[in-house]
Formats: sequence, C-alpha cells, structure tokens
Amino acid sequence: MTTNLPARPDRDCGECPRLRTFLLDNREKYPTWHNAPVDSFGDLNGEILIVGLAPGLKGANRTGRPFTGDYAGDLLYDTLLKYSLAQGEYKAEPDDGLRLNNCRITNAVRCLPPENKPIGAEVKNCAPFLISEIQTMPNLKIVLALGGLAHGAILTVLEKRKALYKFGHNVFHELDEVVLANSYHCSRYNTNTGRLTEKMFHDVFDAMISRL
Repeated sequence: MTTNLPARPDRDCGECPRLRTFLLDNREKYPTWHNAPVDSFGDLNGEILIVGLAPGLKGANRTGRPFTGDYAGDLLYDTLLKYSLAQGEYKAEPDDGLRLNNCRITNAVRCLPPENKPIGAEVKNCAPFLISEIQTMPNLKIVLALGGLAHGAILTVLEKRKALYKFGHNVFHELDEVVLANSYHCSRYNTNTGRLTEKMFHDVFDAMISRL
C-alpha cells in the first residue's frame, strides 16, 4: 500500500489570480461554504482515477468533496455504487460516510472557475497536482476523463501528443503508463440535452471494469 501522499494546493493558493478573486468573492457571499481548492477523494491504492473538470459552485465548492452536492455527483456516485466502486449511501454531503473502493476522484482544476469555464493557464497551473495524483497511485490502471478538457489535461501531464488521442465518448486509449478512458461529462446540461444518458455512462463503466 502506498505511503506517499499526492501534492495538493494550499487553501490560499494564489497561482491563478482570476480564480483566487472569484473564491474570495464567494467567501464573502457564502461564508459557511468550503470556497477553497478541493482535494481529491477516494482510494490511493485504487486502479481507477476519475478526472473531472473543476468544482461546481453549489457542489464541490460548497461541500469540499469532488462531485458532491450537485447533479453531476448524483449520477457519478450512483454509478459508483452500482458498480461496487463505492460503499455506503450518497447523501450529497461530505460527512455522509460514503467510501470509494478501488477508485479515486479528482479534478483537472482544483478551484471553482467563473461560469464553470477554466482557462488554459489555470489548467496548466494545476497540472502538477494532477500528475502527482497519477504518480502516487501505485496500482493505477485506468484514468477516466470526464469531458474533453480533462482528457487534454491528462495527455498534457503524461506528455502525449493530443493529435494522436482524440476524445470520444466510450473511447479507450492505450498509453504507456495507463489506459485513458473517455466519457462525456456527467453534467446536468449533458444529460438534459441527451448528449449523455445513464446507459451511455454505464457503458463506459462496463468497459472499464472488463479491463481490470
């Protein structure tokens, strides 16, 4: 079992001025919320790392746990429970006692971005934390990118040419270090528009589990 811990940003990280300003604004508006970089969640000895975009305003930015408190988390954690990658009951709060089995969740960008849209410099500034997550998981086999931005961030930190590995839903790329799996992001927008259905999301997990 690993004894190393991945690198994490300080609560008052100032690497991204735009994000820092936005977080400070939200600390004033919502003083009881987390309003800080969101740490990863789950099993460092797991075989799967799930990488999202960034914390949502009323989700992880409020609760301090990735994908916790918004619609994307409802679909993601229900799916993890279905595939025995989590145990307990997901109650959309960080103290619900939910535990992850054989997987871990992180984000390409650790701080809440305005309009849920991080810019390239912010993804770059968070890259050391993403590569640290990957390198600290000794049993890692599959990295699941939820959306194109996460896909690109993973390829960047693994120093791969993006042109060789196109993003596509339920597409798997065999890299030297890991298998890179792709899924459309489990956001409310994608599910409301039919871009991503529950079955489509489960199809990705069926394919991942079959590779472990």
